[in-house]
Amino acid sequence: MLSLIDMAPVHTAAIVLHSIRYGETSKIVRLATRELGIQSAIAKGAMREKSRFGAKLQTLSQGMAQLYVKSTRELQTLAEFEPTKLRRELATDITKYAVAESLAELMLRVAPAEANTELFDQLETDLDELVAIDTEHLQVSALMILWNAVNALGFTPALKLCARDGRELPSGSVAFSVDDGGFLCKRCSPGRGARTSRLPEEDRVLLEQLVAGVGDRSQKLSAKRNAAHKRLLARFVTCHLTEGTPLKALSYWESLG
Repeated sequence: MLSLIDMAPVHTAAIVLHSIRYGETSKIVRLATRELGIQSAIAKGAMREKSRFGAKLQTLSQGMAQLYVKSTRELQTLAEFEPTKLRRELATDITKYAVAESLAELMLRVAPAEANTELFDQLETDLDELVAIDTEHLQVSALMILWNAVNALGFTPALKLCARDGRELPSGSVAFSVDDGGFLCKRCSPGRGARTSRLPEEDRVLLEQLVAGVGDRSQKLSAKRNAAHKRLLARFVTCHLTEGTPLKALSYWESLG
């Protein structure tokens, strides 16, 4: 049986993506870490009344973690977690929380196991933006934040050239194919599949802005237009990032009015 002395202690910035109770007194946590990528760890005694962890291991909280790591083990040992950001504000707005949980699910499902400091920093930035943003301006920002996560994970849709044959795209309205992963040229769009939508020019421009993270974040979308862009993003994620299995948090966010 391994003791802590057999393992190397690592101090790293970490974000709690998920936690579950383990046995009577412990928790298993899934962490996004800056130095080690995604890690699973056991926080022994975390459920005890006088635990050193207390209420620190809340989902979406961030802090400095001390992990005892063994490369041959899937479950590491969490010795300490000192929070620097609890992000309790996210729990006060259901849309913010759903978007934040979607980011956490994406990291758990898609992020590589090895360290990726840029991906960690982007997750931190996106969560901080969700905390700070005015609820009144959340509509477009939520779409931008989620597309930003898709980009950071390496699945940016093809918006400059045809996703099917690489040809130049026409101006004006254009077809977007979820299965092909982007816009289609005039030659390819007649044979498009069921999950292809024709976007009018204003929605094409909006999608380009959302994916690039530019444009007016305070603009208001009609309920129908907002729902259409949420549906497109959710279908894209399901098709290209999660192998056909919808993310629970993303589906819930999509259902919100």
